Amino acid sequence: MAWTDVIGSINNVGNHSKKHTQTKSTIQNIMTKEQERDELHRAIWQIANDLRGSVDGWDFKSYVLGLLFYRFISENLTSYINKEEQRTGNGNFDYTKISDNDAEFGRADTVKEKGFYILPSGLFENVKRNAKNDANLNETLSNVFKNIENSAKGTDSEDDLKGLFDDIDVNSNKLGTTVQKRNELLVKIIEAIGGLKLGDYQDNSNDTFGDAYEFLMTMYASNAGKSGGEFFTPQEVSELLAQITVVGKKQVNKVYDPACGSGSLLLKFAKVLGKENVRQGFYGQETSLTIYNLCRINMFLHDINYEKFDIAHGDTLLQPKHWDDEPFDCIVSNPPYSIKWDGDSNPLLINDPRFSPAGVLAPKSKADLAFTMHMLSWLSTSGTAAIVEFPGVLYRGGAEQKIRKYLIDNNYIDTVIQLPPDLFFGTSIATCIIVLKKSKKDNATLFIDASAEFVRGGNKNKLTEANREKILNAFVGRKDDVHFAKLVLNSDIAENEYNIAVSSYVEQENTTEEVDILKLNAHIAEIVIRQNKLRTAIDAIVADLEGDTI
Repeated sequence: MAWTDVIGSINNVGNHSKKHTQTKSTIQNIMTKEQERDELHRAIWQIANDLRGSVDGWDFKSYVLGLLFYRFISENLTSYINKEEQRTGNGNFDYTKISDNDAEFGRADTVKEKGFYILPSGLFENVKRNAKNDANLNETLSNVFKNIENSAKGTDSEDDLKGLFDDIDVNSNKLGTTVQKRNELLVKIIEAIGGLKLGDYQDNSNDTFGDAYEFLMTMYASNAGKSGGEFFTPQEVSELLAQITVVGKKQVNKVYDPACGSGSLLLKFAKVLGKENVRQGFYGQETSLTIYNLCRINMFLHDINYEKFDIAHGDTLLQPKHWDDEPFDCIVSNPPYSIKWDGDSNPLLINDPRFSPAGVLAPKSKADLAFTMHMLSWLSTSGTAAIVEFPGVLYRGGAEQKIRKYLIDNNYIDTVIQLPPDLFFGTSIATCIIVLKKSKKDNATLFIDASAEFVRGGNKNKLTEANREKILNAFVGRKDDVHFAKLVLNSDIAENEYNIAVSSYVEQENTTEEVDILKLNAHIAEIVIRQNKLRTAIDAIVADLEGDTI
């Protein structure tokens, strides 16, 4: 072997060793991050449990989530201003340490960029430092929150900041019967939130804040039962919906959720595509004022700047707020199941361009397909909508059957996916996903039975990454897969009276054990013979015993 070959072999060994070391280091980093994440989650939940006292967990979330948000925007703003100053050569500048008077000079430019402003004295870090000695802490916080909101007045970000702190009532008797007791609890919450290891804002993308917020909402939703399920969709379901709508796309213009809750569905596009690849932003509407505020906070915590989201408050079916923004490339939603709405008692609705094409309105007692028609109307020609639906909409008769007829006859339903039971907070029912498209390449509907695609996690079922991948592969492949997927001609669905329940088309695997009847009968005959012998023996024993007693 030549010396060059020997040296090359040594180098290869070195390269392999280096790659192994790098891989090992990467794995260790991932494990460390996961451990830190788990530790952070435990710490957050401990705060929520330890500090709530007499405050109901569902109500207490406003304080924990609100003050987490306050810390976030304080650090976000400080990081932004410090970087701007350092860029001009002022390397030792620290916004937290300058006077309020000096800080006023940068207000206008900062609000234009960030959408809000906080004077140094109002930053979370400085309020926390003085909290124990502030006899009027509740008033201090109240004024800080008002000043943050007022900083956006008359600017483009006014609507995005308005009312964000309304649910953090620092003067509520729920915190304590006296000002002193209220302030004592506020100090504990502030110190606990301030003690969370969320990383240096300048050193990372700060996913930890958004992740912490999502974790808290998941836990609150889980413990709140039905009320929690109304505002929060499990993260793995949210991710599946987003993945379905962006198949084949690396960028989209606008994403939309007409019943956006806390925004967990919309924010999955930031994870799946990257927030910079949602070019014109995130749009949603929510009817609950409290949850509407949570959604806007959630956007900020995931570092979505004010000009990149438009979350509206109100009833989407009766007062939709985004007429000027539709159509949308990607629509995802988990609308409330079978809620009441005006339906045909409101004569204006049958002429509404969102509902009129079907020629009939969804029943007054079940608004599910009214949401579906709304989303179809606002979907772009090349777009995709993925909607979580209550299973009854797939097969019920009456007006719902007529709406399904419209959807099938016009080839708008792309796929129906049966989900496993017990995925969602507040219900154990097995829901489904209806995928809508306006530009399909075939005149058929794909049915996927994913009812067995889950693992049990805690007190709920969960979709693993492998489960989601199997569903997505079937969605993309669009072909028959025994006991899992079936592509059905729309004409066949019409013959089946427009029933689109997955179980009507995908045959479930028969898992019952095959039995040999002849062997079974022979075995039963043997048992009968043994029973007769036992009875005879028992009768003899009894007779002997009776004879002994005479």
